[in-house]
Amino acid sequence: MKSAVIQFPGSNCDRDIFYILEKYYSHKVDMIWHKENFENKYDLVVIPGGFSYGDYLRTGAMARYAVAMNSLKPHIDKGGMVLGICNGFQILTEAKLLPGALTRNKNLKHICKNVNLIKGSNENDLTKKIKEDKILDVPISHGEGCFYADSETLNELNYENRILFKYFGENPNGSVENIAGITSKNFKIAGLMPHPERAVEEISGSTDGKIIFDSFFNLN
Repeated sequence: MKSAVIQFPGSNCDRDIFYILEKYYSHKVDMIWHKENFENKYDLVVIPGGFSYGDYLRTGAMARYAVAMNSLKPHIDKGGMVLGICNGFQILTEAKLLPGALTRNKNLKHICKNVNLIKGSNENDLTKKIKEDKILDVPISHGEGCFYADSETLNELNYENRILFKYFGENPNGSVENIAGITSKNFKIAGLMPHPERAVEEISGSTDGKIIFDSFFNLN
């Protein structure tokens, strides 16, 4: 696969996902600066975690207008995959590529710790290879990770099997229905608040992030 990682001035997980995709999945990965257009030649485009300029207004409010974001449309139109992690998820909702919004954590504090996840649907293409009762241990690190959507949108997400993961046990940020990640209708665009790229190697304390990526990339 050929992948691109869009870098914003405050990105801090761009190198992490670059490393994981290259080392563990043999992707050919390019870094794309947010002020640059990119060619429609990738299978996957990742918007990584960290921060983006303008977050003081509202997370992702300005980043959605970045030049590189304009190149997402032809990528999406051709059926390419988009993965937004943490700040990337926030940017995808601001750009209306995914529904809902990410707001301040209910305790109004930045939360950085490991949480438990379960998959949100047995019919979501991206998580089909994960066992229904599998509890995943993956870290979070965010101040605005509380997912919100109105009742109509929530009904659509549930009916269309678009809930990617839910928090299991503790809901750390107060997200409605414990939602930790969602997808587009065709499962090609995914937003995930936890950081699976930080849970691939044993030295990190958990390798459950690899279970997520293995399912995403349909590996045996």
